[in-house]
Amino acid sequence: MMHMQPPSADHGRLRALEGSWTGEENLHPSPWDPKGGKAGATITSRMDLDGFWLVTDYIQTRDGKVSYRGHGVHGFDPESRAYLMYWFDSMGSVPKEPAKGRLDGQRLVFAQEGPMGHSRYTYDLQEGRYHFSIEHSQDGKSWATFMDGTYRRT
Repeated sequence: MMHMQPPSADHGRLRALEGSWTGEENLHPSPWDPKGGKAGATITSRMDLDGFWLVTDYIQTRDGKVSYRGHGVHGFDPESRAYLMYWFDSMGSVPKEPAKGRLDGQRLVFAQEGPMGHSRYTYDLQEGRYHFSIEHSQDGKSWATFMDGTYRRT
């Protein structure tokens, strides 16, 4: 039988996002949501597959109804020294490749380029809570916030 390496300390840093969370979100006006508005969210994340992957289930509600759902898988690639984020959602989008990220102090920042332009996802990790934002850019230089929210461990 082949000897398997255990998860690294880099994999373990994803444990900061493990658990159950609730939050309030601000959706900024954009081509995807011209009005913007407030939303609520519940998030459940667990380390899985022997500690190599953080698996996340996300539910957003607006006006008392589920408006969006997502399923994320976050990991670390020791070869490229990058964090990876795969995201699947109720809009049916298919990720062509993972968003790639880095840990900068208490901030985990992912970036991705696709048909709709550039996207940046930032987790600002704090004790018992975190702030998350999604930003978009057409050219990778000028960024606009699509949504941001603060989540507390429940």
